[in-house]
Amino acid sequence: MFGIFDSLVKFLTDSLNVLYNFTASFGIANYGLAIILLTIIVKTIMFPLTFKQMNSMKKMSELSPKIKEIQTKYKSQPDKANAAVMELYKEHKVNPFSGCLPLIIQMPIFIGLYNALLHANFGANPYFLWFNLKNQHDIVLALLAALTTYFQSKLSGTNPNDPTYKTMLYVMPIFLGYISWTVPTGLALYWVTMNIMSILQQIWINKKIGKISVQKA
Repeated sequence: MFGIFDSLVKFLTDSLNVLYNFTASFGIANYGLAIILLTIIVKTIMFPLTFKQMNSMKKMSELSPKIKEIQTKYKSQPDKANAAVMELYKEHKVNPFSGCLPLIIQMPIFIGLYNALLHANFGANPYFLWFNLKNQHDIVLALLAALTTYFQSKLSGTNPNDPTYKTMLYVMPIFLGYISWTVPTGLALYWVTMNIMSILQQIWINKKIGKISVQKA
């Protein structure tokens, strides 16, 4: 297990060095740009999963009234209620666990990049704009991480009346803003770029799913 993780850290380190050399070929050698390029590549590769996730969440939101009816009908029989809900998901080809897959894939990359940045040799050029990529406690990127997380959650919310959604809408930005404040600035830059990419993809996905719903109607 640790061997696989070490391989991931090495792969991310090598990827950063390759992308750094790529920026150097244009005369703008910078590890911050390399981190941004790596983020764009990761998000592009993950896009099919993201689209599938959002499509599934949209369908689950549309099925919410039926799910409530089932839960009311089998209020005293939770096993039957769960079985009926799963049958409903199966009938409409909805995977309730699809929303976890992008996060499961993303977390090892996040942790691997954290370790890669801790041991990275930035030499005499550890800066991106005014950010020192190896330092911690950058309030600007921490605030950007919190704000972009909030807007991403706002865009992806399929059921604004859900109390869980409302809690996550405010708790997650604060939590991820704090995490971004404690980790190396290079990792905070990765997270902010990831959020911006997610927001842009979310806007496109919302329009795409909306068009699909209208065509079906």
